[in-house]
Amino acid sequence: MLGLLRRITQEVTAAQSLPAALDIIVRRVRRAMRAEVCSIYLVDPNSQDYILMATRGLNSEVAGQASLKPDEGLVSLVGRRAEPVNLEDAHSHPSFHYLKGTGEERYQSFLGVPIIHHRQVLGVLVVQHEEKRRFDEGEEAFLITLSAQLAGVIAHAEATGAMTSLNSNAKPEGDLRYKGIAGSSGVGIAKAIVIYPPADLNVIPDRKVTDVEAELSAFNAALLAVRKDIKKAGNRLSKHLSSDEKALFDVYLKMLDDNALAYEIEQKIRGGNWAQGALREVVQFHVSHFDRMDDPYIRERASDLRDLGRRILSHLQENAPNLAQRFSEPAIIVGEELTASMLGEIPLDKIKGLVSVMGSGNSHVAILARAMGIPTVMGALDLPYNQLENVDMIIDGYQGQVFTYPSETLIESFQQIVDEEKALEEEYLTLKDLPCETCDGHRLSLFVNTGLSADIWRSLDRGAEGIGLYRTEVPFMVRERFPTEAEQVAIYRQQLEGFAPAPVTVRTLDVGGDKALPYFPIVEENPFLGWRGIRVTLDHLEIFMAQIRAMIKASDGLHNLKILLPMISNVAEVEDALALVRRAYAEIKEEGYDVRMPEVGVMIEVPAAVYQVKQLASLVDFMSVGSNDLTQYLLAVDRNNPRVADLYNCFHPAVLRALLNIVIEAQHEAISLSVCGEMAGDPMGAILLMAMGYDILSMSATSLPKVKAVIRNITEEQAQLMLEQVIGLAHADAVVQTMNRLMREANIERLVRPSKSKSSK
Repeated sequence: MLGLLRRITQEVTAAQSLPAALDIIVRRVRRAMRAEVCSIYLVDPNSQDYILMATRGLNSEVAGQASLKPDEGLVSLVGRRAEPVNLEDAHSHPSFHYLKGTGEERYQSFLGVPIIHHRQVLGVLVVQHEEKRRFDEGEEAFLITLSAQLAGVIAHAEATGAMTSLNSNAKPEGDLRYKGIAGSSGVGIAKAIVIYPPADLNVIPDRKVTDVEAELSAFNAALLAVRKDIKKAGNRLSKHLSSDEKALFDVYLKMLDDNALAYEIEQKIRGGNWAQGALREVVQFHVSHFDRMDDPYIRERASDLRDLGRRILSHLQENAPNLAQRFSEPAIIVGEELTASMLGEIPLDKIKGLVSVMGSGNSHVAILARAMGIPTVMGALDLPYNQLENVDMIIDGYQGQVFTYPSETLIESFQQIVDEEKALEEEYLTLKDLPCETCDGHRLSLFVNTGLSADIWRSLDRGAEGIGLYRTEVPFMVRERFPTEAEQVAIYRQQLEGFAPAPVTVRTLDVGGDKALPYFPIVEENPFLGWRGIRVTLDHLEIFMAQIRAMIKASDGLHNLKILLPMISNVAEVEDALALVRRAYAEIKEEGYDVRMPEVGVMIEVPAAVYQVKQLASLVDFMSVGSNDLTQYLLAVDRNNPRVADLYNCFHPAVLRALLNIVIEAQHEAISLSVCGEMAGDPMGAILLMAMGYDILSMSATSLPKVKAVIRNITEEQAQLMLEQVIGLAHADAVVQTMNRLMREANIERLVRPSKSKSSK
């Protein structure tokens, strides 16, 4: 049964159009269940009618035309109830409605299961028999299981048109809208450029070419290079292989020498697709056929073909222009999963916006985008990204929306938002040298989160009063080995000097979870609950001591270093770390450096630390709440998983109460409290955190002027009244809606985002 389910799903995924996919479903299900009828009804998004889209057993001529109203018939009953309906005599049920022209009057038994994706009913899958009999539990379970697997495929096809024939020249209609997650505020208007990791066929986009001969030449050169590679590999290993094993290399060569494969790719190129896109089309088509075969030996040929495709692709990419050369004009960068290293290859002045199919608003790329002030949409799962090369696009980083093929009217509307953004930026500049102080004189310190050397001037230019979080893992990530102590001294010195005499909080290495070092891989089934942060460095004293010594040496003569310990979950970790810091300080003092014992603080980012605030506060000089991880752990939501991204919300009542409890527990301990997560850079979050009693908010440099503008336009009393009105609410949405209303009444909403963006749905 599992094998059958897998093969049906693979066939549907490989279909070249939605009608073809639906026909595969009804044909295969009818045969598998030995049913006389199998049909699919899909919900029309406008009328909400159930349209008969595909059938085997009923009159196929009415497919696409026959429909049922939302409250009409057994099919709509399945949809309304969102659960299966299994009847031995459908005609006797009060909801039965004969669908004219289908020929279903002779079928008595009925089993319908809903097709549900993200809580939304997309349609209904139905099987029928002439005889009166109830479908058994096994048949019902099979249909439910299949429906659940196919729901995502159908949703993606409907939403994006991604399964439309690649040979179709029809231009999509304008103003197509795709929903994602707001990653970084702002609006971007430009053409899209699709980027992708090397040697991954699955993410290669389609791209129209004008120089067909150049693409054919590149493809044939790649074929020749792969033939040479395989022959060399075979000859090199021939002494160590049996004749059967040598035959594996012959299989590869035969595939290459078989003119059919090369001919198909060349035809796709002549049809206008570039060589890499044509290669992907042909390889995926044949792989899908191999995967559907019952013979296991033939199915294994799919992996051979995939490998061959990757080899050809590697050679095509070797001779292709580098990423930076593709950007003659500013563009919106689109990819299945954007990474920091990808962005590093593109000149910043050429990036109008970012769209990532995977990831969430708290992915590292989104955090980096906010730091650089780049409008970003994450988690746009239904976006047909591989069809968007050079397509006109608008991204709305406020609402988390992407528009393709925008009309002139839509472009004009969003251009007004861009103009308002520029006006707000000019207003923010006037605040650079002014304190972050409420109208009634309450002082709040605004610090910045940094990780790159470029962050220093950007932060100072926006009036930052210090560094609340310097992420030391960034210089570790960009190397192929651990940086030496001397290299670390130079890196940390740059941050400390840049802000002296203002305080600089340097966090010890925080790897694990979603932050990996290429030369120090941590492979775990559940990395967020595994070996990460302080757990790693206390287990590797050579790493921890080198880093602490480098930090203290870097503060020579400056005396503005503060050390922050991440992922603390118990008092013993702090005691052990403090002993090591004191030891390192004593050693460096003996070496003659002009240093002072740095202040040491802990991050409050796991629930265990929330309930040990008093005990931890008695040991350290300050505490910094990492609202990103604290939200993640309190809500049991992986912030990088777009499937549950809607559940990740720092305004969840549980998060707000935890943040308030931290202040209450620490208020008599005479230590400073800061927040260095993304919530601190959200003006709404900043108001609530100030009202709770936090002294310092640390954020990206881009967010700082906006937060300062809001704080300077309200009183502390107003902020506390806002907190009182939301702290008892039961829903995160209610908190946000109430805060939006209160900020509007206080006339500060205009400082947060352009007025046009508030209604751009």
